[in-house]
Formats: sequence, C-alpha cells, structure tokens
Amino acid sequence: MHVAIAGFMLESVSFLPQPTTLADFQRRELHCRAVIDGHRGTNQIIGGFVEVCEAEGIEMTGIVSTSAGAAASATDEAFDHYCRVICEGIARVKDRIDGVLLALHGAMTTVTRTDPDADVVREVRRVVGPEMPIVVGLDYHGNLDEEILRHADALFGYHYSPHTDMGETGARAARCLVRWLKTGKKPATAIARPGVMVPSIFSATNLEPLAGLVRESIDMPSCVPGLHDVTIFAGFSYADAPNTGFSVVAVADDKAIAQKAVDDLSLKIHYERHQLYKRDLVLTLSQGVDEALRRSNSATKPIVLLEHADRLNDSTHVLKELIRRGVRKAMVPYLWDPKAAAEAVAAGKGATVSIKAGGFSSDRAGGPATLSGKVLFAGDLTYRTTGPVGRGSEVRLGPTALIDAGGIFVSLTTNPITALDTDCFAQFGLKAEDFPIIVLRSKTHFRAVYQPLAEDILIVDTPDWGPADLTTLPYRHVPTDRVFPFVDAGRP
Repeated sequence: MHVAIAGFMLESVSFLPQPTTLADFQRRELHCRAVIDGHRGTNQIIGGFVEVCEAEGIEMTGIVSTSAGAAASATDEAFDHYCRVICEGIARVKDRIDGVLLALHGAMTTVTRTDPDADVVREVRRVVGPEMPIVVGLDYHGNLDEEILRHADALFGYHYSPHTDMGETGARAARCLVRWLKTGKKPATAIARPGVMVPSIFSATNLEPLAGLVRESIDMPSCVPGLHDVTIFAGFSYADAPNTGFSVVAVADDKAIAQKAVDDLSLKIHYERHQLYKRDLVLTLSQGVDEALRRSNSATKPIVLLEHADRLNDSTHVLKELIRRGVRKAMVPYLWDPKAAAEAVAAGKGATVSIKAGGFSSDRAGGPATLSGKVLFAGDLTYRTTGPVGRGSEVRLGPTALIDAGGIFVSLTTNPITALDTDCFAQFGLKAEDFPIIVLRSKTHFRAVYQPLAEDILIVDTPDWGPADLTTLPYRHVPTDRVFPFVDAGRP
C-alpha cells in the first residue's frame, strides 16, 4: 500500500489587518521526503501519519507541509500556491497511491475565501477521482460543516486543548485509512452543529462541562457497535466564516450510526451553552494586575497573567501596565517585533539600550512599550520543543534578544511564536519558578505545563482582536442572527 501525505495549516484571525503571506508559510515549508523525515517522532498530525504508516509497512510520498500558526487571513496568492502544489504533487503519483492523508487546520480563511480548507479537499478530490480514500486530520478549533464532507471520506480532530494529542489524532486518521484499505469497507462520516460559539479561552478541555462532553465523545465508540470515532470541534471564533463554532463529527460503519452519535452530542452541547461561556473567569487589565501583585507577595509559585486577547504575540497592554507600576520581577516571553529584536541584537549582549517594542500588528495591540535596560542575550535561536504540545517540533525564533528592563525580562523575537512551555525560559538559562509574575499569550495550550507550575492563572481581557466578549467583534459572515451568544434561539 502507498499513500500521499500533505499538510497546509493556518488558524486565521480574520480581523487582523495584515494578511499572512506566502513568505510567512515558506518559513516552515517542507517538501517531498522532508515531509516524512521532518515529522517523524513529533507530536504533530503528520507525525501520527508517519508512525502508523511505518508500523504497517505502508509506503509514503510526501508532497508538501507548511503551517503559519495562528495569524491573519492568508493571501489568495498563498492559498493558490499551496493548493496547486498539493494537487500537482498528488497528480504526479495518483496512479501509484491507494489513498491520501491530509493535515489541515479547519479554521483558515483567506482574503476572499471563508472555507479554504474545504476548498483544498475539493481540489484534491478532483485530482484523485471519486473512489480514492481521502482522510483528513484537523485541529480541535476547526470550523466545519457539511461542505468538507462532500469531498473527504473521514475527518478526525484533536480531542484535547491543550493539544497534547496531535500525533495521536494523525494516528487515528491513518488507522482509519489502513482499516479501509485492508477490509475494503468505506467508512461513513456525519456532522452536526449545535449553533454555539465560545472564545478560545473557554475551549480548554479541562473546564467543565466541556471536559465531561469530551470524555463522553471519546468513550462513545466503545459503547456503540459500529461507531469508530467521535470528535468535538470547539471551532475558532476569531475566524469570520459562516461555519464558525462548535461541531461534532463521527466516523462509523454506517451513516445512521454516525449521525445519531453527532446529533445526540450536539444537542448536549447546545443545552450546556451558558455553562460553556464562562464570563466570570475573565478580569479587566487593572483587576488582573492588582490581583497578580497582591498574590505574588506571598505565593510560593509564579502567578500567570494571561493576555489572552493578544493574537500575534505583540500586544503590550499588560507589559505597559507592569512597567507603569514599577514591577521589579516579571517575565514577558516571546514578544514579537522583528525591528526591535534586530536593534537589540545589533547592540549586542551586555549593551544598555532603550528600545520601543511590540504593539504594532494592529491599532488594538497597545502600541510600542519602551524597554530600557541591559541586553542579556542576543543571537539567532532555533531549538526543538520539549513541552507536550508539539513535542519535537522545530522552533525558529530567528534573531532574538532578552532584555532586563528594570527587572521585567522581555524576550524579543523575529518570528511570532507563542510561549506554551518552559522552553522560553530554558533557552536563556532561566527558570520559570524564579519569576513571581509571568505574562503569557496562549489561550489554552499553556495549561499543559503552567497549570501545575503556577500558583494561579489570571485571565486578563484587553482590547486586542481575541476578546472574551465575541459580541464586540465586527463579524460579516458569522450568522449572528442564529448563533449563541449573539442570540439565544433555537432548541431549548
């Protein structure tokens, strides 16, 4: 048996003004055999594909893989380029392959497209014809509807956020394809949508009642004969699309079995909509900093200030407030600003600098903060992730600097990377435990490491493009007339 493997991933914040370009994707681009070798042993979807295929003795042809993380909508040029590369690559080998494994996100948008992930699958289907298996691994935050199932045979998504099971998701998808190829029995896939949206911070799967719903989805196949897999997708509410929001997907031997499973679970999600939207967990900026300063005086472990509304790792609202209040010991890892990073690196380790940094991605990012202090590190930085989310994946920060700005340590990066684990300390010879206050910008993924490491996590709402109150966003494509929390209509 022989399969083609490709990946093209972006989690789009449609409201950001500067689109994600072809060059942004090319920074993480792999081709041909490097797609296989570069993901082997990693906790990524393609890593799971590779693990199962190698264990089963299945030949693999890598086409292309790339990811731009979470950023603005892609340019149409970037989408057209990678869609063409994927389709042309598969076309070259379609007479030799028995199936296709795709790693997509599910919440990509482009300047003109609201569902480009489905568009990719549609174009691949045109290349391979109606009979060849196409199985897709997706992010838990994918926005999905029936359109993608018109072209894909089976869909599998992460069960957890933090995404500690990305590799296992790829393995689930690959095992489905292997089972199909060995038995000749095509799987049936169904989808249901409960009409619910939540901000990303409330999609953490350790929060009840979502945690219980996810456990139920994982357990369902062991209780229902013929049901192979169920995924709850929380959706990504900052991608403006008609299909934004929760969905449930099931894979089974029979369509009726799959449809009943997703309908039942979707109804439960709708019933729990008010409990899923945990407004009481969110603090204002002043409330959050007040509480962090109060708690850090006696805490035995760090207090995490979560600037969750930040979307491109350059928001400065919390940093400016810490500077204004004269905080003497805090860490702000991975503030994205290529110009500021270049200026600090040029000054060199040991130099005393005064640099304006961050707050440039949009008019909501807070504007630049002034960092006055000593450069503790200056250089190009690349490493492999050691944390559970994406373990083994290569991180390329590019030219990077660490500045001690009066006791507030700020690392400036050339490439936008979200700090999810303690690598952001270890790469500079630091320990997270030595800082009373840590400012993070992740939404849920950081919890895998920082939930046990921190004394407390304080979620701070700021005016950036990822707010807790979704009703403040200028949606154009989301059907706000029939989706919670914009309206509380539909089933009781």
